[in-house]
Amino acid sequence: MQEVTESLDFDRIRQALAERASTFMGREALLALEPKRTLEEAQAQQATVAEALAYPYRLGGINDLRPALAAAREGLRLEGPQLREVAASLEAAVTLRHELLEIGEHLKALAGRIGEHTFFLRRIRESLDEAGNVRDEATPRLREIRRRVNPLREQIQDRLHQLMDRHPEAIQERFITLRRDRFVIPVRASHQNKIPGIVLDQSDSGLTVYIEPASVVPLNNQLASLRLEEEAEVNRVLFELSALLGHDQELDQTLQALTELDMARAAAVLAEDWRLVRPRLNREGLYRLEAARHPLIGNPVANDIELTPAHRILLITGPNMGGKTALLKTLGLAVLMAQCGLFVAAERAELAFPDRLFVDIGDQQSIQESLSTFAAHLLRLKEVLEKATPHSLALIDELGSGTDPEEGAALAQAFVEGLLAKGVRGLITTHLSPLKAFAQDTPGVQNASMRFDLEHLRPTYQLVVGAPGRSYALSIARRLGFPQEQLERAEALLGPEGGRLERLLASLEAERERLRAQSQAAQAEREQAARLQQELSRQLAELAQSKARLLEEAQAQAEQVVKEAQERIRQARERRKTQGQGQALQELIQLRSRYQRPEKPAPAQPGLQVGTVVEVPEYGGRATVVELRGQEAVLQMGAVRLTLPVARLQPRPAPRPEPSAGRVAHKAKIPTELNLRGLTVEEALLAVDDYLAEAKATATTPVRLLHGKGTGALRNALRESLKRDRRVEHFHDAVPYEGGHGVTVVHLRV
Repeated sequence: MQEVTESLDFDRIRQALAERASTFMGREALLALEPKRTLEEAQAQQATVAEALAYPYRLGGINDLRPALAAAREGLRLEGPQLREVAASLEAAVTLRHELLEIGEHLKALAGRIGEHTFFLRRIRESLDEAGNVRDEATPRLREIRRRVNPLREQIQDRLHQLMDRHPEAIQERFITLRRDRFVIPVRASHQNKIPGIVLDQSDSGLTVYIEPASVVPLNNQLASLRLEEEAEVNRVLFELSALLGHDQELDQTLQALTELDMARAAAVLAEDWRLVRPRLNREGLYRLEAARHPLIGNPVANDIELTPAHRILLITGPNMGGKTALLKTLGLAVLMAQCGLFVAAERAELAFPDRLFVDIGDQQSIQESLSTFAAHLLRLKEVLEKATPHSLALIDELGSGTDPEEGAALAQAFVEGLLAKGVRGLITTHLSPLKAFAQDTPGVQNASMRFDLEHLRPTYQLVVGAPGRSYALSIARRLGFPQEQLERAEALLGPEGGRLERLLASLEAERERLRAQSQAAQAEREQAARLQQELSRQLAELAQSKARLLEEAQAQAEQVVKEAQERIRQARERRKTQGQGQALQELIQLRSRYQRPEKPAPAQPGLQVGTVVEVPEYGGRATVVELRGQEAVLQMGAVRLTLPVARLQPRPAPRPEPSAGRVAHKAKIPTELNLRGLTVEEALLAVDDYLAEAKATATTPVRLLHGKGTGALRNALRESLKRDRRVEHFHDAVPYEGGHGVTVVHLRV
């Protein structure tokens, strides 16, 4: 397997994965990544990567715990900061566990393998502070020791300050320091006899000595003793915590789960960065890659590759440097990556899970084994024939090369026949012309070639399936200006059979290029039609959206108009109570005129003068001109006085007054019936009051109040109100065939 991965440059894939890992454990595992043993394991890993791609979790704050764990299991004592670092990593792991327990199926399973490590983490929190120092509360004894240390330290410092105060002339500087873990004071060397004690140190100049006064020696001894006890107790606590870590049975499983989570996330990041897709794995020996590309080549050309039970072997021919070897590696890397549970570089991928991948690419000569390139090549082919099965995949580069072309072609054909007999899938490249004819006539083998741009003398790296390729040696020589005489001689030496084959291939290639150009033109037309259809669909969608938006705006404006009208009516009713009915009624009529559908005014008639009776269409009645003001006229309409443009008025002959009435009755276009059914008594009385006021102003009489029969409560309340209303002359029930007791007919004073 190592030779296969080296031939396909799979180490570069591993390195790219390791660069995207978050932990040292993950990087180490990815650098040693190997294919899964079974198809089911690869599918499970791919599913995990897919979930990691959908949910981008992080493994920040998790360090490599294996060195600390190994030391703890050897019985060594870990330092406080080391233990605190281990605890921080485990706390981050536990947090990740709780985060992923609700995510997907495979991530949830991995998260479930991370332990809680409850006892160890609790003891760390109880025993160590954030810096890794052992807390006073770690044990009762340590708390007692430290409780005694602090007063003793203060007692020593107080006594030293007293000595410095009594002998200021002997003190070099007034401060207390430590030498050999004992408290001392700086004394001038010339005055050291004034302060009896032990000299523990002196300055570089020799002018200052550091003395432990005799009076604090016993106290320093006590402090040193307590420090020894403290150190022993701290060591005991650290040993205990280290042992807890070493005996934590969940730790190995936690580290393995974290490593696998890191590997899955790194694979997901690689899929994002390289635009990889999840392959579908199968057991039918089907290899189908759409727009496959070499993941390690910049700006690669994408190609479709397919191996099926009907076409098990694809024989690729064409010029050197045409991309044949890169195509082999494209398929090989896709298979290896899929077997490792990774995504692959293609637009769509369906791959078999081979039991063995055989790769023969590049120069395999061995100086140590005294093997030539051809001999090494033969040994590879021998291994394939001996060990391959119907579930194997063989990638062979330059089959039959390195020896006499005639013998090489015969040997290569026999090898391909052996692969066909075993049912092996394979991708094979060659330059040998006899193999092209063999592939054309042999079931299970399909010819293919790499397209070459003869005009610009450069490869296109595009795979063409179904037709063999040419070497283009003579064509390239002719384009490069090779002497014509030598070209003709070369063609003659090629022989009639070879020349016929090259001419046939050239003819086939020209026909293929013509069909390809036609196909591209048709495809361009289809794409143009699709773009036009898409543009039309977009415009129709925009029109629909614009229509919906205009309807919404119109509805909003209508609602706003209704709200404004209701508010104006409410205000007019309020002013009627304080300013009288005349002005309020005038405002109500103006509101009706403002919000009703405008009518086209009839042309004005001449002869308009004071006293003329005119038709006022927007107010629904007639009025009398009482004053002319240029282009405007002041009108009297019942109890309402209005000012309107003269052009909107239509003179009408004044009706003759009837003997029983001294005033002119103006017919109004307001409804002569008010429906009160469904209203409460209070609502009905308010509605009737407004309605009668408008009817009075427009001289509309009689009017009908439709209240229904029911219990008679509404009818009785209305009639009580009408009796007290000065606008009402009299009222009565409607005739039976017009409503009877359910309708009250009201006659107004006009």
